[in-house]
Amino acid sequence: MQPNPNLYDVIIVGGGPAGLASAISTSRNNLKTLIIEKTAVGGQIADSPLVENYPSQEPQSGLELIDKMQAQVERFGVKIEFDEIKSLERADGIFHLHGEYADYQSRSVIIASGVEHRHLNIEGEERLLGHGVSYCALCDGPFYQGQDVAVIGDGNSAVQYALLLTKYCPKVHVCTLFDHFFADKVLVDKLLENKNVVWHKNVASTSFLGIDELKAINFVNSITQAPFSLEVKAVFVAIGQIPHNEAFLPFVDLKDGYILTDETMKTKTPGLFAAGDCRNKEVRQVATAIGDAATAALMVSRYLDTQS
Repeated sequence: MQPNPNLYDVIIVGGGPAGLASAISTSRNNLKTLIIEKTAVGGQIADSPLVENYPSQEPQSGLELIDKMQAQVERFGVKIEFDEIKSLERADGIFHLHGEYADYQSRSVIIASGVEHRHLNIEGEERLLGHGVSYCALCDGPFYQGQDVAVIGDGNSAVQYALLLTKYCPKVHVCTLFDHFFADKVLVDKLLENKNVVWHKNVASTSFLGIDELKAINFVNSITQAPFSLEVKAVFVAIGQIPHNEAFLPFVDLKDGYILTDETMKTKTPGLFAAGDCRNKEVRQVATAIGDAATAALMVSRYLDTQS
C-alpha cells in the first residue's frame, strides 16, 4: 500500500510558544509535522513588551522571542498552515481535523491553541478597535508617543504594558477595578515608583467615547458609584484571556474551558495531547508552555512507536 502523502505523524494546533516548541522536538525526532495556526504565529507572548523570565535569554520583547522560535522551526522544515480548526473526528486510529478552509489528517495531535484577549464588552469598544482601543501596547503603543494614554487591568500584562508606555507617553493612567494589583510585586513596585503613572483605584469602565478615534473613557467608581472621565488618545485593555477549545469536544474534557490533561499532557483520548495555556493548570508563562511542549512531543513519539 502506498503511503498517504497528506497524512502527518503529528499536527499541532496553535503557533504560540507551546506549538512552536512542540514542532521543534517532533521534527527533530523525524516526525512529519504540521502546525495549524488560526491568525498569526506567536500567541499571547508576541504581545508582551518584555520577557525577562525565560532562561538563557537577555530581556527582549515577546515578538523578538517568537521570531527566533519560528526561525528555528522553519530550519527543521516544519510547514505552517493558516486555518481555524472547527471540529475533530477520529476513525481507524487517524485524526481528521476539519478547518475553515481545508481538512487535515494525522496519526496524532497536540492541541496548543492558547487563549485570546478578554474584551470589556462596553459601548465603543468594537467601533474604536484600532482607532485608540488596543489589546497590545507593544504593537500599538509607539503610535501614541508624546500623548496621554490609559491601561485597564491589574495583572502582569497590564503592569508591563504601563511600564512600556511610560517610556514614550508623558502620562499613563492605570485603571483597576479594585484597590490592589494581581501582578508580581517587583513589577508593581516599578510601576508605583514611576512618576509618569497615575493609578485610578476601584473604577469600572462603562464606555469609550469617540466616532473615528478615541476621545475619552467613561468610568464609574465601584464603591461610591460616582462617574468620571479620562481624556486620552489610546487605551490598552489587559484583563485576561479566554480559551477556545470547544472544537475538540468530545475527545477532551474541559474545566472552565481549559483542557484537562495528566502530567504527561495526555488527554482522555489516546494520541491526543495538549500543551501550553490551553490546558488546565496553575501557572501560564512562556517557560511552562515550553516545558509542556517538550513533554507532549516526547509522549507523541512514544505513542506513535506503539502504533507502528
